[in-house]
Amino acid sequence: MLAELLLYYSDVVSGFNVFRYLTFRAVLAVLTSLLVGVVAFTYVIPKLQELSIREVIRDDDVPLHISKGGTPTMGGVVILFSVFVSTLLWVDPTNLFIWLALATTAIFGLIGFLDDWQKLKLQKSGAGLSVRKKLLYQAIAAAVIGIIIFISAESTAQTTLLVPVFKDLLFELGVLFIPLTMLVLVGTSNAVNLTDGLDGLAIMPIVLVAGGLGIFAYATGHAVFSEYLGLPFIQGVGELVIFSGSLVGAGLAFLVFNCYPAQIFMGDTGSMGLGAAVAIIAVLIRQEVVLFIMGGLFVIEAISVMTQVASFKLLGRRIWLMSPLHHHFEQKGWPEPRITVRFWIFSLVMVLAGLATLKVR
Repeated sequence: MLAELLLYYSDVVSGFNVFRYLTFRAVLAVLTSLLVGVVAFTYVIPKLQELSIREVIRDDDVPLHISKGGTPTMGGVVILFSVFVSTLLWVDPTNLFIWLALATTAIFGLIGFLDDWQKLKLQKSGAGLSVRKKLLYQAIAAAVIGIIIFISAESTAQTTLLVPVFKDLLFELGVLFIPLTMLVLVGTSNAVNLTDGLDGLAIMPIVLVAGGLGIFAYATGHAVFSEYLGLPFIQGVGELVIFSGSLVGAGLAFLVFNCYPAQIFMGDTGSMGLGAAVAIIAVLIRQEVVLFIMGGLFVIEAISVMTQVASFKLLGRRIWLMSPLHHHFEQKGWPEPRITVRFWIFSLVMVLAGLATLKVR
């Protein structure tokens, strides 16, 4: 909105014309959310300690994490606040894609907040919302979002499934777009939630994936670049690069305080909200398959949990020493920072692989 105000006076101050450029505003979005986040966390962390809003470690949690009990949590509120402030400052407020992205992030963040709040209320057990309730709330929210996008779509390009590498392999989904959107939103949100188990583990992949998808968003909303790269041109979707930039900046601000040893945790507010944020970007720019590639770490973490549960129920034994996968390596004796950095490297490789599909067509 600030960008719109400055552009209004561009006739008086010619330099204000620079705010017309998405790339310039994207950089400002990164810097703004980073600054807002760092300042906010500096103030909020001591307040959370005073209010005893701290992580609850249950008896059945990872024994190695008992010492983390009492660390301030619900840092996701600050992350999402930074994202919203930065996005609203530098984005075109008339852009529908931005409001869809913000609404999705807010709704899933709210579901995570309810889960965190429930855990704080039940300090002894640390139990939040039941899995059934969380999935129900997420499914309803995702269905409504999918329906809104489907109804508001101005062309079939907005509801067509793209397959990377094979530029002519397109699937017009029609009404099936809605269940696909539900799967992507709910699946990604919970996969990020499962990954958020070590200091700094989930936030850096979120930063990388958000940055990678931001490049896709910019190209998809640019008539010349989209044609050159074989992407469907979707008018206005390029504004999502501002939202992506805000996610990157807010994520880096959180990492300043969440790197090992963590001073604050994001909680389900952050993991569910951020998971939904990158998922909605992928849905709006029609790159769900690319999200699957870039978010390979989240996919593997989720699969490790599913295979563990399936193996125990069907065969009566566990595949992994403990799930999600990062806990398996903890049980093998790997230091937490080593696991985190190696998983970051894997995530970086997957994001680069996703970006490579831009040209390999």
